[in-house]
Formats: sequence, C-alpha cells, structure tokens
Amino acid sequence: MRENVKFIGNFVFALFLILVLFAYAMFQGGFVSWFLFYSFLPIGIYHISLLLYPMRNWTVSRHLSHHVLQAGGGVDVTIHVRRSVPFPLYYCICEEIFPDSLHRIDSRKEKYHFMKNPDKLLRKREIKRIVFPYFKKEFALNYSMKQIPRGEHQLRHIRIRTGDVFGLVKKEHTFAVEDQIIASPQARPVKMAKQASNFGQGSVTSQSMHLKNTNVATGIREYVPGDKFSWIDWKQTAKKNTMITKEFEQEKSTEILLVVDSCLYVNDNHVTYDAMMELTLSLMEELHKQGTEVGLLTIGETAVHVPVNNEPTKKEVVRQHLTRLQPGGSKAFSVSLKEELIKLNSGNTVMLITRHMDQAFHDMLKKLKQRMKRVIVLFVTPSELISDVERNTIDKYRFEGISFCILTEDEFVTNPLEVGRL
Repeated sequence: MRENVKFIGNFVFALFLILVLFAYAMFQGGFVSWFLFYSFLPIGIYHISLLLYPMRNWTVSRHLSHHVLQAGGGVDVTIHVRRSVPFPLYYCICEEIFPDSLHRIDSRKEKYHFMKNPDKLLRKREIKRIVFPYFKKEFALNYSMKQIPRGEHQLRHIRIRTGDVFGLVKKEHTFAVEDQIIASPQARPVKMAKQASNFGQGSVTSQSMHLKNTNVATGIREYVPGDKFSWIDWKQTAKKNTMITKEFEQEKSTEILLVVDSCLYVNDNHVTYDAMMELTLSLMEELHKQGTEVGLLTIGETAVHVPVNNEPTKKEVVRQHLTRLQPGGSKAFSVSLKEELIKLNSGNTVMLITRHMDQAFHDMLKKLKQRMKRVIVLFVTPSELISDVERNTIDKYRFEGISFCILTEDEFVTNPLEVGRL
C-alpha cells in the first residue's frame, strides 16, 4: 500500500511539472518559456518511464565460493543481475539482507577472550555495493563475508535500489534469492591429562595416559609363524628349549557416552555454548583416534542419541548435528537426563558437558554415579562466574569419585585444548 501511494505521488508530481511548464510556454510564449519546456520534457519523460519500468522482471542470482566451511571462516559472494530491457539507469545500490544468525562474528579461539562479555561479538552485518549499469543488460558485484559463526544460515533476499540523477524518483525491489551457508564447529587438537580403560583381567578401572595400552599377558604358548618378536618369553624358551611366546587377552574397548546440555537458560551465553559444541566435536574425534567407542546424547528441545559405534558415517552425522544444534527446550537438563537414563546401558563411562549447575543437577549426579562405571563432568564457564559455593561443591564431588574439570576461557584460547584433571 505504501509503495503504491509513493508511486502515484511521484507519477503525479512528474506529470504536474510537465503540464505546468507546457501551460507556462503556451500562455507566456517566447523563446525562454519554450526552451524551459523542451529542456525539461526529456527529463520528465525519463522520470515517468523510470516509474513504469518493471524492476521485478530482473533476474538476480547469488554465487557462493563454498557453502560448507568451519566456523570462523569466510565466503566470497558474487551477485549477478540480468535485465531483459537495457533501460538507462544511472546507479543501482545492491544490499544483502542478512538473517539474525549472522549478526555476530566468530574469531575462532580468539573469541573466547570475550566469554565473560559475549555482547562484544555482536556485529550487525551490512553489505551495500553501488554499480553504474547505464545501458548494460548484465552486471555483477562482489563482496566477502568473514568470521561466519557456527550454524546453518539462510540467505533469502537481495534488495536493489535505483533512481534518477536528481533524486526525484527512487525505486527499490527485494528479490527472493535462496542460499544456505553451513558453518560447522572447529575440531581442535585436545590434550587429555588422563583416560580411563578397563582391562579384562579384573574389575578395577585403571587410570593411564592413553587408551591404547599394551595388552595384558594371560599365559604362554608355542611360537606360531607371524607372532611378533617382542612377544617371545625368553625365560620359558630357555626352560623348554623351544620358542615360547606370551599369550594375550585382548583389552576390552572403553565405551564413553558424551552427554551435552543443550537446554535454554536465562541470560544464556552464546560463546560458552559454542565452546561446548567445539569441545564435544574435538573430544569425539580425539577419542575415536585413540580407539575408543564414543556415543553422543544431546538434551535440549529434543533428545538426540547417536549410539556407541564406529560406523564410517557417524563422524559426519555428529558434525552435522552439532552444527545445527541450538539451545532450546522447556524442561531442565537434570529432568530430561533422568528420563533418558532408562534407555542407557549401565556400566558405561559418561562424560557430561554442561554450562549450568544447580541442586537438581547435583542430585542427578548421585543417581548417575550409582548406575554408571564412571562419571566425568566438563563444566564450561567464564572464570569470573565461578562462585565459591560451586568450587566447594565441585571439590566435594571429586572426593566422592565424580571427576570434574572446569574449562574457562583460559583453556579455550590455548592450542591444543587441554582437558585436565579427570
């Protein structure tokens, strides 16, 4: 409605000027009056033609250098405009309309310096480029988009404005141009202080620096071609006067379930949440490299469970899920996790990744400790927000056998990311 009123007003104004000058020339006569009329006549006709010129018939497309990247990366964008009629245009202003998800920046590990003040990473993106098409039927413009944050971002619209030299007529049209940018969390190298492994020879959980430990010798047997030289038991070989090798019982693979708190909290911190996504992906890749079977359970608006297995497609499934995941849900994390505990096998090692702790969380930990072989909590938070009460509570649960690791901005700005004191 507003555009129609503006169109009618501009059309009437241009037509009014032509008629006024024509009337002036008819009644006044003389060279000057007719000179003014004929001088303004091309301008008036151009203004009316520009008003009637249909911009909506233009073909506008967008080309991205790539659609999938890691968070913090950049994309080069080219906008192509094609016109069927080469109507003379003095200028065109092309504007990209960005979604709300792109109105912040991701400087990779440098962003964690602002974990306690995430608003400093909020930046309104504005891209406007001016071109002078004149009689060209096709023209293009380029721009670069840097520091793209994690998530799926939908680019839907491009706005183009044009007008005459004098600014009497201004036109604009918004074109629907659909494109998608997918920025996945960055998988960083992780330095883990300790890992848990469970050997088949006993029920005691052994703490070691690596998951790929040497197998435990459970007996001896005669040498078989293909046995490693290091397996030979030289004492038994000397006694029996024949080649004897050690017989090993294969170590049971350690199973770890990563449980991610994706619930929505008041005054939530998007930098802390992105840190959790980055930590989760990094841990899964690091544990997978070490031969551990890792599963994933995210609890937010819905609970999504990626089972414990080493299927080839699992890595990409997890990456896509952590890319799309956003805080949500009305239930508390502790309540939702209790409901999911029924579906989990007892005896697994569970690693909880969260950014919020309350009394309900502490009660849930006690029940989880009774069901699971080992419980590890990775608490991601800005260092200034850790209260003395929380520190005392963490020390208490460490004493009771629940491993806690506090990860602040100090850990996330370092490379590799160090997950210590497990």
